[in-house]
Amino acid sequence: MQLIIMGPPGAGKGTQAARLVERLGVPAISTGDIFRANIKGQTELGKQVQAITASGGYVPDEITNAIVEDRLAQGDCEQGFLLDGYPRTVGQVEALDQMLEKAGRAIDHVLVLTVDTDAVVQRLLKRAEIEGRADDTEEVIRERMAIYARETEPLLEVYRRRGLLREVSGMGELDEVTERLLGAVAPTEPAAR
Repeated sequence: MQLIIMGPPGAGKGTQAARLVERLGVPAISTGDIFRANIKGQTELGKQVQAITASGGYVPDEITNAIVEDRLAQGDCEQGFLLDGYPRTVGQVEALDQMLEKAGRAIDHVLVLTVDTDAVVQRLLKRAEIEGRADDTEEVIRERMAIYARETEPLLEVYRRRGLLREVSGMGELDEVTERLLGAVAPTEPAAR
């Protein structure tokens, strides 16, 4: 199963992705995790990414596309994957379509977590305090949300037109949200005649 999980920053995508892959048996591919690992390792990519994310911006498509293509080519993705944090722009959707078409694959479902904006801001501020994320100030969080609304929300319509979008409330207890997500990707039985 090839899945994408989307939603605004702080919607719980990373947490839910980890829970879903455990249940579905496919790897989670988080561009954010890849970028954070490079920042921590002080690689050249990490230094570039750190400068961009510190101001609330997103990493350019060409860098992100190359990282995702390389990751999808790895053996553990043969049975499927869950993309978290990618695609974020129409250009990335087109790049992903090309990558998958070359491999004879396609996205099965696009899960989008819907949340209350103010609740997400509070969630991210709390996470920043707990995890020591200096880049998660309220101003930067709100800027990331504005970028998401401007650049990423239009992708939802692309996937809606393709019949792939599954909107799921990201509010509530973790287990409830996980079960709603699993229900959204479960194969449906044909109606009895």
